[in-house]
Amino acid sequence: MKARTAAMAATTAVLCLAATACGPDDKPSGKDGDKAAGTSAPASSPATASSPAAAPSPTSTPTSSGKVLDKAGLAAAALTTGEAGTYEVTPMQGGDETGTERSEKKECRPLVAVINGAPEPAPAATVFRTVMDKAEEGKDDQTVVTEILTSHPRDGARQLMRDVRDAVRACAGGFRTSGEDGPSTYSEVKQLPLAPAGQESIAYQVTGSIEGDKVPLVFQLVRTGSTVVTFYVADFIGGRTPELPADLVAAQAAKLP
Repeated sequence: MKARTAAMAATTAVLCLAATACGPDDKPSGKDGDKAAGTSAPASSPATASSPAAAPSPTSTPTSSGKVLDKAGLAAAALTTGEAGTYEVTPMQGGDETGTERSEKKECRPLVAVINGAPEPAPAATVFRTVMDKAEEGKDDQTVVTEILTSHPRDGARQLMRDVRDAVRACAGGFRTSGEDGPSTYSEVKQLPLAPAGQESIAYQVTGSIEGDKVPLVFQLVRTGSTVVTFYVADFIGGRTPELPADLVAAQAAKLP
């Protein structure tokens, strides 16, 4: 299966997992995912966390102006093809079709909101992007990353980061969700030592399952001012932690106003 075909197949797979479009027991046919509520990414290559480092606290760097971007502003802040090495950036197909999973545990709701592609508190504007590494064109395990850029009024961006950070700790033992097509189970949540970016960031893995097979989902949230970028990759085939390219995260973070 060619990389682009695999990415599109995995888009449907994530919708099955996160948006319950096909039900929790459907099996994806591709390695790469594309849609965080998803999208996604590298499959067969294990991830080695890049530049391990603890996520900085919200007060570790100066705050920006905090301007709340509208959709046009977020689109201007999103990476474009040619701005980050060999990565091709395109609007995400079906990006507005967010998931509908509901957490059975209140403390895990922030994680489920991110899986749905609708981080909470509700953003003022949202932009979805799919990022693919053109240098891996033709490979079945071509790197595919989802980016979700959201802007939040008042203290919403900081609140989002606090809530996700708290949920990662509170939901380490996993959680269950319910949706239109039945329940889903996530067996584990763990923080990952990925390189920090922006004014604050957090990276973590949520382990889901499809037909009993482990599906590692890796997220990194990066905040600058009132804008949060959620990066998402998944491994639907190998069951190993997928790699989120640190250079891509750094390039996107550097472009945020």
